[in-house]
Amino acid sequence: MPHCIIEYASALANTVSPDTLIESVHAGTVNSGLFHVSDIKTRAMPFDHCISGTQKNVESLFIHVCIKILSGRTPEQRHALSDTVLKALSLLPIPSISLTVEIVEIETQSYSKLVK
Repeated sequence: MPHCIIEYASALANTVSPDTLIESVHAGTVNSGLFHVSDIKTRAMPFDHCISGTQKNVESLFIHVCIKILSGRTPEQRHALSDTVLKALSLLPIPSISLTVEIVEIETQSYSKLVK
């Protein structure tokens, strides 16, 4: 079920490809042991315009991952997932970057899905 949404500074593509970002986050999610690989959905969105502190656009390299999961996991499981994905990202060859991972719970009662 998890939906892994990667937001990143578009200038980062000069160093690491979007496919590499997706593979890294996907592998980190698999390595958490919390989900079956066939249930994990991972995608990436570049941002051309951003400010982080005093840095703008090209100077501001960041990766933020939001992982949306159905409710029911323990705080320890959510923390382990966040750590596992952050560790996978930290292995990427990027010299100076802000890396963040956020786990967001979706209420099971409000989640709908249709596969056609």
